[in-house]
Amino acid sequence: MNDEVWIAGVGMTPFGIHRNTSVKQLVRSAIEDARADAGTPVGNFDAAVFGNVVQGLNEGQSSIAGQVALRELGIEGIPVYNVENACATGSTAFNLAVNLIRSGSADVAVAVGVEKMNIGDPTRTMANFVGGTDVHDPASLQRTLHELGGDAGGDGAGHRSVFMDIYAAMARAHMRNFGLTAHQIAAAAAKNHAHSVSNTRAHYRIAMSIDEVLAGRRLAEPLTVPMCAPITDGAAAVIVCNTAGLDRLAAQAPIRVLASVVGTGTDRPLDDYERHITRRLSARAYEEAGVGPRDISVAEVHDATAFAEILQSEMLGFAALGEGGALAEKGETTIGGRIPLNPSGGLMSKGHPLGATGIGQIFELVEQLRGRAGDRQVDGARMALAENGGGFHRGEEAVAVITILGI
Repeated sequence: MNDEVWIAGVGMTPFGIHRNTSVKQLVRSAIEDARADAGTPVGNFDAAVFGNVVQGLNEGQSSIAGQVALRELGIEGIPVYNVENACATGSTAFNLAVNLIRSGSADVAVAVGVEKMNIGDPTRTMANFVGGTDVHDPASLQRTLHELGGDAGGDGAGHRSVFMDIYAAMARAHMRNFGLTAHQIAAAAAKNHAHSVSNTRAHYRIAMSIDEVLAGRRLAEPLTVPMCAPITDGAAAVIVCNTAGLDRLAAQAPIRVLASVVGTGTDRPLDDYERHITRRLSARAYEEAGVGPRDISVAEVHDATAFAEILQSEMLGFAALGEGGALAEKGETTIGGRIPLNPSGGLMSKGHPLGATGIGQIFELVEQLRGRAGDRQVDGARMALAENGGGFHRGEEAVAVITILGI
């Protein structure tokens, strides 16, 4: 076993709407970006992990998607693993690449995540999200949502995925149990919209005030459109290696992988937050890295809605249970605050191309640790954490991945 794992290179396309760009083209752009960063030819990879969620549903490429896309780049003859793990697909692909290195199965591996969500058919796009729940028992989902959030009443009209209803019910439960306010949720959203302005790869780059966020079109109480992630296309790639692999590359600023932990949800009372999936997994990740929440300089968390960022700030130990809203409202999660969250703009501004999202988070954190984030740079960033969740099963994310990086 080789426990020393390095990120040698990262690459990422702009996230947004890429109607005239194919999955293969997005993959090529991200990998060539990462390859240039790591200083390596394509023939230097010992293994590849390819992450994607909906290409099979949208385009019919339901098998060998990675082999098809990567062979076009000259990546052939090596093991290629295809991964689908809902919104945590990208970070799961990264975890598998890390474990290939740790096991000694590879010295250099590449993980890439990609998604084309904008296919010109919003109804079909939204239908893809249903697969992130138990399609054999939809009644159980509705019972869980009612137990969490009661009868929302007055939900706004318009297209939305089932996950907006899920996050809305979870938000209402938090409001009932801890006094979270819509103003605090809007504060987290406004902060991320402000962060995205200087991110040239972000889907949206428009600053919004708290009042503008609250005045947005309502999706599901208490969520408005500016509190939620858009439908996004894009790709991101990361090259990982051991020390021997580093000798084969020309990487200028490798970053250490201190922890990479994947886990699934458990049956628990809905109000037992100490057993929440992120609480459990982050405890394992902190132990693996030998650090604690106060050691983290900057974090990218899975803010498919602004409420999710608030919840995760509590589950990760950045705020006490029930105090995540106040953390955001006081400005402590902004760049320059006590614990900057989502300096990239997060999913709600940078975008959320499902299979690419987790690696997109890693791209941002590598830029931060290298001091290359420009106007959104967190001063003195030395240790970074990414939290990426996916799916919904019996009251919480079906899967989550925690990554801790350091210099």
